[in-house]
Amino acid sequence: MLPSAALAQTEAAQDAPASIGDPVASAKLAAASNDTPQGGANDVIVTGTRITRPNNRSAAPITTTTAAEIAAQGATTIEEVMNRLPQVQANAEQNYADSDGRQRIKLRSLGFERTLTLVDGLRLGIQNGMDVSLIPNELVERIDVLSGGASSVYGSDAVAGVVNFVLKKDFNGIAVSGNYSFFNHHNSANDVTDAANRAFFASRQGWANDGGRANVTLTAGRTFLDGALSVSGYLNYRQSDQVNLGDRSLSACEVTQTVATGLLNCTRSTYTQVGTIVPGGIGVGNTLVNNPDGSGTFVPYNSGRGTATNPFDELAFQRSFNRINTGAFVNARISDDIELYSTAMFYRDRSSNTLPNRVYSYSAYGSTPFQTNCDNPFLSASQRTTLCGTRTTGLVPLDVRYRFDGMPLVRNSFENRGVRIAGGLRGRVLDDAWSYDIAGVYSMLKGETIYPAQPDFDRVNRSLNVVNVNGTPTCASVVSGADRACVPFNAFRPYNNNRALNDYLFTNVDGRQNSTSLMWQALAVLNGDLGKYGITSPLAEQGVAIAIASEFRAELFKSGADALFRETNGGTDQRFTQNVVESNVEVQVPLIEHQRFTDLLQVNGGYRVSKYNRLNGTFNTWKVEGIWAPIADIGFRASFNKAQRAPTVIEADQASNINYTRTGPNDPCASTPDPNSADPNVRLAPTASIEQCRRTGLPDNLYGSAALSCLDNSCTVRNGGFNLKPETAYTKTFGVILRPRVLKGLTVSADRFVINLNDSINFFQVNDFLNGCLTTGLDYYCRGIVRTPGTFRLDSAATGNPTSGYFARGTSNGYRSQAHGWDFQAQYALGLGAGGTLDTSFNGTLTTRVGSQDTPNAAPRNCVGYYGPNCGESMPRWSHGLRTTWTSPEKFASVSVNWRHISAMTISYNAPADTGIPANAPQVRRFYSGVPAYDYIDLATSFDVAKRFTLRVAVNNLFDRDPPLLPDSRSVLGLLRSNTLFRYDLLGRQIVVGATARF
Repeated sequence: MLPSAALAQTEAAQDAPASIGDPVASAKLAAASNDTPQGGANDVIVTGTRITRPNNRSAAPITTTTAAEIAAQGATTIEEVMNRLPQVQANAEQNYADSDGRQRIKLRSLGFERTLTLVDGLRLGIQNGMDVSLIPNELVERIDVLSGGASSVYGSDAVAGVVNFVLKKDFNGIAVSGNYSFFNHHNSANDVTDAANRAFFASRQGWANDGGRANVTLTAGRTFLDGALSVSGYLNYRQSDQVNLGDRSLSACEVTQTVATGLLNCTRSTYTQVGTIVPGGIGVGNTLVNNPDGSGTFVPYNSGRGTATNPFDELAFQRSFNRINTGAFVNARISDDIELYSTAMFYRDRSSNTLPNRVYSYSAYGSTPFQTNCDNPFLSASQRTTLCGTRTTGLVPLDVRYRFDGMPLVRNSFENRGVRIAGGLRGRVLDDAWSYDIAGVYSMLKGETIYPAQPDFDRVNRSLNVVNVNGTPTCASVVSGADRACVPFNAFRPYNNNRALNDYLFTNVDGRQNSTSLMWQALAVLNGDLGKYGITSPLAEQGVAIAIASEFRAELFKSGADALFRETNGGTDQRFTQNVVESNVEVQVPLIEHQRFTDLLQVNGGYRVSKYNRLNGTFNTWKVEGIWAPIADIGFRASFNKAQRAPTVIEADQASNINYTRTGPNDPCASTPDPNSADPNVRLAPTASIEQCRRTGLPDNLYGSAALSCLDNSCTVRNGGFNLKPETAYTKTFGVILRPRVLKGLTVSADRFVINLNDSINFFQVNDFLNGCLTTGLDYYCRGIVRTPGTFRLDSAATGNPTSGYFARGTSNGYRSQAHGWDFQAQYALGLGAGGTLDTSFNGTLTTRVGSQDTPNAAPRNCVGYYGPNCGESMPRWSHGLRTTWTSPEKFASVSVNWRHISAMTISYNAPADTGIPANAPQVRRFYSGVPAYDYIDLATSFDVAKRFTLRVAVNNLFDRDPPLLPDSRSVLGLLRSNTLFRYDLLGRQIVVGATARF
């Protein structure tokens, strides 16, 4: 089978090991090919060029992950594989409760939109609009990560780099492969469990074996007509069990830190299992709860065991999901020079996040309180006096918040359905001097989010108006005939778990939100070997090579929601389309080859012109590259690229589509109740200074006011509402390759990367605007804090598209972004004679600069080694993976040890001035100020019996190391509520057992 010339470089391996362009990556692939069965013939795809010629060499570094490494890890998803690479900013969607389940890749901390994802060199789909879980792990032959820009080859989106999934396609026979994994973790007492004990919250202790994940793949294929026709297909099923935050001692509760003392406190919720009552409504009466002892009295909220609730214990730490993938590959060789090829991939993914089953405060619907009647038979005399005074009849206002722990959890459900079909015709003409490839791709992803059932405001009100009918508490609406289905709500006793009431109060769903992304790509490539016409340097063996290509892409993204969602969250349906016509040329010019004074000197160039229908004029991108090897033992390479990137249709939607949620942080200018005191008048000072709060538009007289505090510490967030313009990027890589002949089998490379973006298109979280405003006072940031006139609150009801009273979040242009550093790779194959072979592979990244300058009058930030406000999760200064694999002489058995290292990181509040990170003196941390260096050891073994059956056993995070403890993880980073960071092993030791049978 001939791989596509449009996909990248195709070359036939001769006597030497196949090359994929990068010497270290080629050596690694050769070692893997010797150890594991490989799909396909000897054809090799080279990432980063469309020029097809033997012995191609890449001027940019390529990092390769082989099928053997994926199998050794025992990963269930591609995301897990990618997160181990030091070039990738980890992104654990299955551990992120706010995710829609799509898995994407982010290189160099530069955003999903700047990492171009390919399958066999053709686009996976719309940038940041497709899900890499469309690709089953077992179908991956290797994953190439090309550092630096490749926009002149693949299009303007390839700014941070390219990730190319090269698939196995030539199957002959039947194979069944499966993995099962689970976490084996010891929950130990720690500072979080101490805080949980003080809050009377449960915390998990001892051993836990949970989080089971299964992955089963059936693959079948056959060749016909003496190999002229090849047909293969696959069916894959993946499944994951849920792990709750409460299942780990480190996330027993969400902890916040008292800056002065370092004391950790659990976040508490007024949605209690015993029932929370606010007589008169919010701001009128004290917050009370039903006495947990069932005595029919009210006691103050947070005054003892059972009087406050852990709001996040049943949120998912690992989401449950089930995923079905299927697909087929067909190749037909019409003649020796013409081939038809096609690939079809389909998937359906379902996942969910759990939430407590609750009756919400009336403030979630507006400003009208609930009401109950003073002759309600559920009220004790004491409770009636508290609510009604001396009245015995009539209705009185109140707020009710109730958590039904005995009822099933409600679920936020997500379903993604995707398809990708690619195919084309390729061949050679004119005595093999020219080759052509005409290819097309259709890619589609449909996503739907189903929001959980919500209590209906009117039903709650009716269920609170209860009268006595012959000794039976009955809704007044039943008596009047207004609602004969009404079920009485006894909100005045603890632990009410009336299923009939629950079914009555809750509507079916709180709405559905959907999105569709579509991409059509048509590509034609003409490759020429001009050496056939004598256009060859007199000092070179190969002639000048050229590739000429033309491409058309049409993209569509539309988002919508039903009436229920719009009623609760606002917003409007959106539809964005974009098409681009591009042409490019790429040349390789070997100047010197295999001469006594120089082994290789080669220059490469590329130029692309792009025309977007939504933008005036054209874009141009280009590259200039050089490779010089004075001797075979040492080589130098360099690449300089320019890219200009238009906003994607996804970004256009994120920027302009406005909707509202109640998921923001609390107002930092408000005082908050002391979680360690039952007295509601004992309050903690605001986390921001009065000077900082002035910058947010707050009058001095309201500083520290309890009235500013949002309900349950969650303010309103407006998503979207920004305008966008294109960004421009310049990327450079240069490095050295060593292959010392005195150490046969050793290949080492070191490469510098420099990526600079102007007018960078970034997604700004609430904390980006908030912390920028607090620390700098610049309008660029303070536009993200819109207080309600008069009250200056930030919790307007999400319904009705409010014009004030919210934090902002969304996609907007910044000024500059940067990512600089060094990549180091090494591969060493050592033969042990009768003792087998020993292969060592190393991949490390030293990051020297990551950060942005959001506006010209802000200082440029360097966030390397820092996490938190103004930096997000950022990147560690150093991280690496070092894997050593021993293989027996007969290749019957192998043992592999992997060492992963992540250097220490510091919270950005403590960054020195020379980093450019804005100072925030009130938040400088003396406690929990950073994360120490982390080291993980993984162990994997495999046994191969007669090339028919392979058994695999792996243990990841062998020593069961806990992830780092990060108080305020939600408010500091805006992501996880689990007191930690994505980059680390979040759930503990993982044990994997797998097997493959071939027939």
